[in-house]
Amino acid sequence: MYAPPAHPRPARSAGRRRTGVLAAVAGLVVSLLAIVPATPASAAPSLLSQGRTVTVSSEENAGTPAASAVDGDNGTRWSSAAADPQWIKVDLGTSASVSQIVLTWEVAYAKGYRIEFSTDDNTWSTAYSTTTGPGGTETLNVSGTARYVRLTGTTRATQYGYSLWEFQVFGTTGDTGGQQIPGGGDLGPNVLVFDPSTPGIQAKVDDIFKQQESAQFGNGRYALLFKPGTYNNINAQLGFYTSIAGLGLKPDDTTFNGDVTVDAGWFNGNATQNFWRSAENLALNPVSGTDRWAVSQAAPFRRMHVKGGLNLAPDGYGWASGGYIADSKIDGQVGPYSQQQWYTRDSSVGSWGNGVWNMTFSGVEGAPAQSFPDPPYTTLDNTPVSREKPFLYLDGSEYKVFVPAKRTNARGVSWNGTPQGESIPLSQFYVVKPGATAATINAAVQQGLHLLFTPGVYHVNQTINIDRANTVVLGLGLATIIPDNGVTAIKVGDVDGVKLAGLLIDAGPQNSSVLLQVGPDGASADHSANPTTVQDVFVRIGGAGAGKATTSMVINNNDTIVDHTWIWRADHGEGVGWETNRADYGLRVNGDDVLATGLFVEHFNKYDVQWSGENGKTIFFQNEKSYDAPNQAAVQNGSVKGYAAYKVDDSVNTHEGWGLGSYCYYNVDPTIRQDHGFEAPVKSGVKFHDLLVVSLGGQGQYEHVINSTGAATSGTSTVPSNVVSFP
Repeated sequence: MYAPPAHPRPARSAGRRRTGVLAAVAGLVVSLLAIVPATPASAAPSLLSQGRTVTVSSEENAGTPAASAVDGDNGTRWSSAAADPQWIKVDLGTSASVSQIVLTWEVAYAKGYRIEFSTDDNTWSTAYSTTTGPGGTETLNVSGTARYVRLTGTTRATQYGYSLWEFQVFGTTGDTGGQQIPGGGDLGPNVLVFDPSTPGIQAKVDDIFKQQESAQFGNGRYALLFKPGTYNNINAQLGFYTSIAGLGLKPDDTTFNGDVTVDAGWFNGNATQNFWRSAENLALNPVSGTDRWAVSQAAPFRRMHVKGGLNLAPDGYGWASGGYIADSKIDGQVGPYSQQQWYTRDSSVGSWGNGVWNMTFSGVEGAPAQSFPDPPYTTLDNTPVSREKPFLYLDGSEYKVFVPAKRTNARGVSWNGTPQGESIPLSQFYVVKPGATAATINAAVQQGLHLLFTPGVYHVNQTINIDRANTVVLGLGLATIIPDNGVTAIKVGDVDGVKLAGLLIDAGPQNSSVLLQVGPDGASADHSANPTTVQDVFVRIGGAGAGKATTSMVINNNDTIVDHTWIWRADHGEGVGWETNRADYGLRVNGDDVLATGLFVEHFNKYDVQWSGENGKTIFFQNEKSYDAPNQAAVQNGSVKGYAAYKVDDSVNTHEGWGLGSYCYYNVDPTIRQDHGFEAPVKSGVKFHDLLVVSLGGQGQYEHVINSTGAATSGTSTVPSNVVSFP
């Protein structure tokens, strides 16, 4: 960011045609629980197949998809066409020592079938076969090494196709030689832990800042953690890849009589590149009465209590391009000054100073009233669903991770009174340190451990698979994951309650089809009671070197909450060029009931956001179109000039967005025209509130705001074109 100034899915109960067997299936659950490993840090075989990629020879209909056989739900199923033979194949993601298969058949079972193993999806061996299968629940003890496990049905027992409630594969994986991976341990050399008696705190903090102040694409990663207590005369200046946090359960447990400061002296007073840093869980008594937090994208300010004012502009009030506050209390005034846009969620402010283009609030006590576009305030009384980011804290002398509870219709901070949520001891986490392999990380997850990534850069040669419900994956100090060979960096299964937080995913030089995938293709489970959350997870393509990814982030799981992400195809740094860091799509949403709060997506070659799921909601969106498009033809989308920044597919019937902005700065070819910044079907259930498009200095122009609605931008005056309500 460098800106000049101023289709409906099937019902979730689909696939339950033959309901007469449901009671019998329910009766089998107890016996299945005896098989499934349930205890953390166990050397016993683990369930490897749940949420994995699955392919089949056929599907009976859309209500019985392949993914239903590995979703952990004994009320959804896969069924095939009524013909022989048919097969279902699960990709475990890595080679595993497979020891057991559990088949939970629906009425339409296989009398004859075989279980086959492969390490390469090419050469297959038979691990088990029968011609007298009994149906019901079959537990098969097998032995062999496989990444791919296939069931091939050869003889049907009924007139129907083959039908499985669940296809479960158990075994062990990883490069640990079968050894138990220990939980807990120290936090590594790049986590600095202070208490009020630590000598030379200011000098140590200054040393980190000196190293990181201008290291925009460096490899340094640091977390500065402060034990509960009071710290006097502290000014913690934060540079790149530096996180500061208190280790109390509440912000007021750790108090600075001083400041946490971000300024822009390194960039001549321009704060538009103050990325990748964070502040959490501290109380501040600013020396001057006002703390300075002059940041732009990927710089969250969470769970903070400022006992004074907060200035969001750099010294001298130079340019700044937008940011994010959540779960924080600012007793005085928040002064955005030159900030072009900002999103504040579930917080409390004494007052709010001004707005430039787009200031959006949800669930904020003291927020200004709705008034877009003059002044440009979009204000929602509540946030529909939220769950605050997990964080590390000290319970006495023991490290734990607190996982805040989900809130609905949230307003104000979550930490008034006794914080609601779950505390997980660090002993239940694999503390990941630089040099750890993806195989070991996956083995830790399969063993039952959560993941705590310490500050560092992690190269992975295979996908990190998070397919166990309620797994916490927490990064400290902007821990960075780079896929080296075109794999997907992280995949999440179609399971409840995964929490991904505090990570930077950096594309590698070999193109990845996807960098972060939440849910397999065809994910269908209902996660509304316990959604997956993606918080302060940032994606970068280029900048630190050439990187490529067709799609940066895909959300397939229903009910996912994406709470503050910056998905960025680099416009500066190393490895930058229209084809050099090619990335067609930023975010693609296929799941239903997905909520995005604080969505920053910039510079993609085609659609920055493409939304296909039903009942999606976005509160605040900030976008710039790609700077480096060489000419009009390069961004031509059929007969449409340019790809929309935010597209809702024509098949969608229900969608809503609040406070969305798109800006263009086609400095390579300023004659480029965008037909619109936003594109959506014209339907009563598709609604947008408070949209704007801006031409930055006349470098390219928009013809409309959304579809053919909204005035064109023109000239070099950088004045927004607004639409208050659509349709």
